[in-house]
Amino acid sequence: MLILYILDKGGTLRFSEIQREMVDISQKMLSTTLKRLEEDRLITRTVYPEVPPRVEYALTEVGKSLMPHILGLTAWAVEHFDDVAGSNS
Repeated sequence: MLILYILDKGGTLRFSEIQREMVDISQKMLSTTLKRLEEDRLITRTVYPEVPPRVEYALTEVGKSLMPHILGLTAWAVEHFDDVAGSNS
């Protein structure tokens, strides 16, 4: 969800730009997650034939259609954080 949020906020981004926004994620885990999101058709990966190669990631239309739901879930989590996190019953 965080990668989708970052792409929604930042638009088309390179791998290093996404990695900079994420705290405590390994390069391997980010790469694996991006591949999975691409397989799920939530993001696109565009490779430009340059030296060195430039690769950019962006949300697909399907990914964009998911964002209102992610943002709603995030808003709910923030609103109810104390109720959920403080509950020990």
